[in-house]
Amino acid sequence: MGGTDLLTGPTSRAPGRWLRLGPMTRSIVSRHEGQQHGFIRRLVSPGDLGEALKPFVFLDELRGAVPAGAGFGFHPHSGIATLTYQLNADVEYEDTAGQKGLVRATGLEWMRAGGGTWHQAKLHPHAPIAHGFQLWLSLPPGVEDGPPEGRYLPPEAVPQVGNVRVLLGEYGGKANPIPAPSPVTYLDVVLAAGEAWVFTPPAGQTVAWAFVYGGRVKVEGQPISRELVVLEESPAPVHLEALEPSRVLVGTGQRHEHPLVLGSHSVHTNEASLSRGVAQIRAVAARLQREGRL
Repeated sequence: MGGTDLLTGPTSRAPGRWLRLGPMTRSIVSRHEGQQHGFIRRLVSPGDLGEALKPFVFLDELRGAVPAGAGFGFHPHSGIATLTYQLNADVEYEDTAGQKGLVRATGLEWMRAGGGTWHQAKLHPHAPIAHGFQLWLSLPPGVEDGPPEGRYLPPEAVPQVGNVRVLLGEYGGKANPIPAPSPVTYLDVVLAAGEAWVFTPPAGQTVAWAFVYGGRVKVEGQPISRELVVLEESPAPVHLEALEPSRVLVGTGQRHEHPLVLGSHSVHTNEASLSRGVAQIRAVAARLQREGRL
């Protein structure tokens, strides 16, 4: 794929879902190939799997031929945080908080929109086919109306534990420096053929999913390739076994118990917060227009 190589029981009924309490394995609840839109493959969105996986409410895979300097012009968000992870392209970024620069491939672009912000990004691929991901996290009350924050990590600042890169949260005693708004773990796992990997999420992180984006992997015993799987909500470990050299994104988190109230560019927990976010987005847009940047 190009880019930078990485080192290689009983149940209890909870409202609206089953939560397994014993130390057994998880089952796969559903499998998804996503929907292709040009070079973007949408795997999770707030209107479908986002409700089952919240705080993970959106996941895009970006994979295709992208001319140098192409990307996404200034666009707004509120109520969510985004994390962009490009495997083999540098990301030229700018946000309306005044930050701009370049994140090299395999670094991270974090944007917590809070009560409303705008940002833009241009891609500078290192290979004919650019490949990367963007994740959205829903924000809890209070934080969703807070000030925006942008953090941009170079590759060397992203923790690596053996064959695992820690994109958010903590793994193997190493913590990512980005302050996640709620308890989550987000990992990029590289597996050799025949290699098994077992991950026990931190306490309370019962929501779990895995996306096999390279190779072929048994997830909880089922062969998966180029699919995202939703795992049953449980404190049990996540089990992977590679059938060939493979790469897998794995996410676990503490369930976001609030509603998802959707706007054109936003996800909030209530209508009042969404209205404030929309108003802030419009105010920033007016400033960008006065400055001739929009």
